[in-house]
Amino acid sequence: MKSVNQTFGKLGTTIFTVMSALASEHKAINLGQGFPDDEGPDDVREVAANALLEGPNQYPPMMGLPSLRQAVAENNRRFYGIDMDWREEVMVTSGATEALAACLLGLLNPGDEVVVIEPLYDSYLPIIRLAGAVPKIVSLTPPDWSLSIEALTAAFSDRTKLLLMNSPMNPIGKVFGVDELTAIADLVARHDAYAVCDEVYEHLVFSGHRHRPLMTLPGMRGRTARIGSAGKTLSLTGWKVGYISAAPAVLSAMSKAHQFLTFTTPPNLQAAVAYGLAKDDGYFSGLASALEAKRDLLGEGLRKAGFEVLESAGTYFLNVDFRPLGFNGPDDEFCKLITREAGVAAVPVSAFCETSEIRHLARFCFCKKDEVLIEASDRLARYFGMA
Repeated sequence: MKSVNQTFGKLGTTIFTVMSALASEHKAINLGQGFPDDEGPDDVREVAANALLEGPNQYPPMMGLPSLRQAVAENNRRFYGIDMDWREEVMVTSGATEALAACLLGLLNPGDEVVVIEPLYDSYLPIIRLAGAVPKIVSLTPPDWSLSIEALTAAFSDRTKLLLMNSPMNPIGKVFGVDELTAIADLVARHDAYAVCDEVYEHLVFSGHRHRPLMTLPGMRGRTARIGSAGKTLSLTGWKVGYISAAPAVLSAMSKAHQFLTFTTPPNLQAAVAYGLAKDDGYFSGLASALEAKRDLLGEGLRKAGFEVLESAGTYFLNVDFRPLGFNGPDDEFCKLITREAGVAAVPVSAFCETSEIRHLARFCFCKKDEVLIEASDRLARYFGMA
């Protein structure tokens, strides 16, 4: 038979599926895949249920319900001072991954170069390559994950079409600082490129840190697409509701890709997300503070179990160095070992890297119930003889 698509045909099963299946097989606590173990806000789910029963349940507008697009525009103004015309500058997508695909497929041509920063979310490179573009990867180095401006500058060229960045950053919990963002913005403008910013964890930022969208920097408003996610902001990851904010000329290209990817997103979920995004400031600050407490709880437990715990300034994730425990093998083998033997699943950080040789870090997810985090820490401490 003729060969299948060269981009997707060579890919394996995602690490999240692999580790979740292994966790299920061994009845392990799954701290690998990044989703909360509660069901999200009751009032938001009630709005979705009522909207499903009351309708309409037919195709909503391709760009999204006006109520949700207005809510996204208002969030841009409310939290970041970005004034947007919801009619021309906001589009709803079926999750942030679809938003990424719409951005990349709408902007890229074969041979274009895309600057990306690793560790990186695993969908970035396949979509870039599907578009026929060439990723130029800049690697961050643990434990501080600082960005080398020299390496970033070297990655840009006359062929650079766009920069794709993630902040707050999965899997490492990094929030880019003002100096780093300024250097990024200068390079994007200098090379007349676009910026696609994956900001799905924008409201999950912890004490001492602040998320600043690249779009707010001088010269970035008209060349930046900002991606958000109701799954992260409202703890409803299974709903797959995302949104893109961008200047009209930029969004127009993305909407043409979107119309042939998913076209629309369930209207009842859009209505409920519009309601959720209008929650008061206490909801958003409470979401971050609750997750920060869970980060600290898991971090303390992992330190007691013998791990070196790296800083997490945001997201759902903590990274740990397992070498102090005496394990000197690769991270994928370590994660399989603790899943089978200790009953706790994590994800190897190397799964988020293509060029980096990082093989000594594991990513744990802390958006779980406190008792689950405590039990996971206790299991690891017992297994490694620390209890």
